[in-house]
Amino acid sequence: MAETVLFQEKQRFRQLGLWTVVLAFAAIFWVGFVYQVLLSGTYGNNPVSDVELSVVFAVVGVYLPLFFYKMNLTTEVLPGMLQVYFSPFHLNPVRVPLRLVRTYEKVVYSPIGDYGGWGIRWGRKGKAYNMSGNEGVELLFYNKKPLLIGSQRAHELYQAIRQAKEMKSEIGS
Repeated sequence: MAETVLFQEKQRFRQLGLWTVVLAFAAIFWVGFVYQVLLSGTYGNNPVSDVELSVVFAVVGVYLPLFFYKMNLTTEVLPGMLQVYFSPFHLNPVRVPLRLVRTYEKVVYSPIGDYGGWGIRWGRKGKAYNMSGNEGVELLFYNKKPLLIGSQRAHELYQAIRQAKEMKSEIGS
């Protein structure tokens, strides 16, 4: 029997500043590769071999932007369970049984100030999974530090968690 999905959200990095840095960095290697390997020039004062430049170009010029493009955060709320999957870092979703959640609230936070940025982060306020923006739902537990789930649809996530906790308590009764 398939589980009922009450909420699902898939997020990607959308910050213009991040993409500007990643693509500008990659562009340096594209220029070097085209000039030295394809046009047979020498790139820089102390150029590396064409093979070395090709390898670095593949890693930084192609795979780094592709890595950031493919990275995503998927959040799902099921009856009694919240799942977070941060691709490509998690092989399996992180499962949070909602019975362990003491309370939860929709929050506006400072990604850099509270957690040091976006991604899988540990900060003075606990752990966070976030991709962009500054809204989410903070889960407070009985026996461990808080967990923040960043969301572009924080109100819907909050409502789904409430519904999932109620459904589980109804099933368990």
